[in-house]
Amino acid sequence: MARGFNVRILNLDTPAKIQAEMDKIGASAPGIEIMTPKASLRAIKLEGLNFAASNILKQEMLSRGGETVASRVVYSAKQSDSDVLLLGTLRHYQDLVRKLHMQPFKSLRAIATEVEQALARYAGEELQPLVVADRTFNWGERTYVMGVVNVTPDSFSGDGLGRDAEGALAQAERMIEEGADLIDVGGESTRPGSEPVGSEEELRRVIPVIEGLVQRTSVPISIDTYKGQVAEEALVAGAHLVNDVWGLRLDPSLAEVVGRHRVPVVVMHNRSRPKDAAQTERLGGRYLGVEYKDLMGDIIWELRESMALALEAGVEREKIIVDPGIGFGKTLEQNLQLVAELSELKVLGRPVLLGPSRKSFIGYTLDLPPEERMEGTTAAVAIGIANGADIVRVHDVKEMVRVTRMTDAIVRRQGAKP
Repeated sequence: MARGFNVRILNLDTPAKIQAEMDKIGASAPGIEIMTPKASLRAIKLEGLNFAASNILKQEMLSRGGETVASRVVYSAKQSDSDVLLLGTLRHYQDLVRKLHMQPFKSLRAIATEVEQALARYAGEELQPLVVADRTFNWGERTYVMGVVNVTPDSFSGDGLGRDAEGALAQAERMIEEGADLIDVGGESTRPGSEPVGSEEELRRVIPVIEGLVQRTSVPISIDTYKGQVAEEALVAGAHLVNDVWGLRLDPSLAEVVGRHRVPVVVMHNRSRPKDAAQTERLGGRYLGVEYKDLMGDIIWELRESMALALEAGVEREKIIVDPGIGFGKTLEQNLQLVAELSELKVLGRPVLLGPSRKSFIGYTLDLPPEERMEGTTAAVAIGIANGADIVRVHDVKEMVRVTRMTDAIVRRQGAKP
């Protein structure tokens, strides 16, 4: 049977994939360089633009063959603001940015700069290697695994060790042998409905573990705390970075501590409120009735605010890591959406940490208690990596190291990087 022509629809969602496909066809190098921006499609949402800016953007994009979508009220009420959706290729945006930079209006030049930065950050152009405790993290090359050590009596995941420093050290050493790239030590449970712990008790739990780890390993140690006093003493004891579940919002002194010690910081999105938490004995806590105007838009905006707090305190931009906060003030459906749309966080231009391990959104989806959530965690970790996660924070290190290596082999193969 003679072979006819074959029709395919390709998923060319990055410039690298587009270039690789053109190269397979045998296109010339100059041709590939010219055509790649024309084939790279992007949808950019600009929130809260005024009437004049919305209309100028629409005219400029249409004149280049792109599209702009704005609220219909913009055309009937000239004082109205509107979110605007731009639809075009990288070439369209290059031309648009060039034209807007030539405008006499400062607001339009500011839009041009924001669009230009957003595209560069989404493509990973601002991600530089980060050195922590003599370990170099080359973002984009592979996914890094953070092992969780809970020195608490009431961890949601069932692995809390109370004040058992030796048990915590043994657990951390096992995680390192299994391939953990970082160890995250926490002394206060953050599960829905948990009771706060004072700084002195938190320090009694975590300092012996940090001091012991410093003597036994060179793997970077993270202190999981939102308190300035705890972070200060943990860093003096040898911790290398701070992981703040409140994104520098709860204790104003924490940002100053991080900036003064010149260490990296994970800023997490968090809208947890006790009134929104519900508990069941078998599946644990979850949040109900939490409302967002636009889930990913709100998360990105609030993470920008946390990043600004870090920068104002003297933290270098290269040392900021963002975490969308799975399980923290988000309903089951919102957590699922967050994992599915995680790639939107790339617009922040910072490495993304994802912590789905054993979380209640897995338990309530599968109707399983924490100790039976391995498969659900595996699915969330793999999809999170495919959508841009750079670090995964997990309890089951051996298994998740295997998952990250396999997912990386698929996602980060040659030609798949942004």
